Amino acid sequence: MNENDPIQQNIQRSVAHHALKQIRGIVDEENADDAFKVRVLGWLLRYGWLLLLAVALIFARILGVI
Repeated sequence: MNENDPIQQNIQRSVAHHALKQIRGIVDEENADDAFKVRVLGWLLRYGWLLLLAVALIFARILGVI
């Protein structure tokens, strides 16, 4: 078999196509993970101070400050 063999070229093309599909899947997973992290951080920036305030009020109530 030489490199001009059409069967060998088809095999190489198929292997390359499969590898690219796998790489695309990995990239898609990483992009989805990054998008999730951005959503969570955005939520924390918007509503995290309310959560901290609630925890501080509960803590102050337990200590008898309030």
